[in-house]
Amino acid sequence: MVAGMLAAVSAAAVLAAGGGPMGARDCYWMRAEADFAPPTAFIPSEAKTYDMDLVPAASHIEVEQRGDEGGTTVALRVKGMKAGHKYGVHVHQKPCGAKPEDAGGHYQHRKDPVQPSKNPAYLNPENEVWLDFEADADGAATARSEHSWSFRRGEAASVVLHRAPGGAGDRLACFTVPFGSLPRA
Repeated sequence: MVAGMLAAVSAAAVLAAGGGPMGARDCYWMRAEADFAPPTAFIPSEAKTYDMDLVPAASHIEVEQRGDEGGTTVALRVKGMKAGHKYGVHVHQKPCGAKPEDAGGHYQHRKDPVQPSKNPAYLNPENEVWLDFEADADGAATARSEHSWSFRRGEAASVVLHRAPGGAGDRLACFTVPFGSLPRA
């Protein structure tokens, strides 16, 4: 039973190069999912919960990224969260670790020269990937964020669930995600 509750990490990614006779475009697609577990769990998970009341062990997360020359779309689906709670969710710069702060700051398309970023000119849903949601009566939710830009290679590595929407609040959980970027010409 423990293995079924805590493990279950899977990821799939595809990078397709275009430019052929049909006019295909370069594109990237990735889907990753996992069940949350505490950082100290016997069976580790890429999805770590730091607050078992709001992100219970064995709750589930799925993240999908689609990208091409036109930009990037990131979609989120969760199950098993605290019903009725409003969460803030953002893409972060580093992979998850044993401590909530290990994931670093929010990924920003235009980087704030002052870190940690508090300037609303940089800290906003147009410059960052925000996937805020409110869990329904069953603890499930979906969110989606579309941008005309793509991630810089190696600079987006996780999704962090915060206590409150809008870019602030304690870090409740983290999921290490293999975000991708298109090859540079």
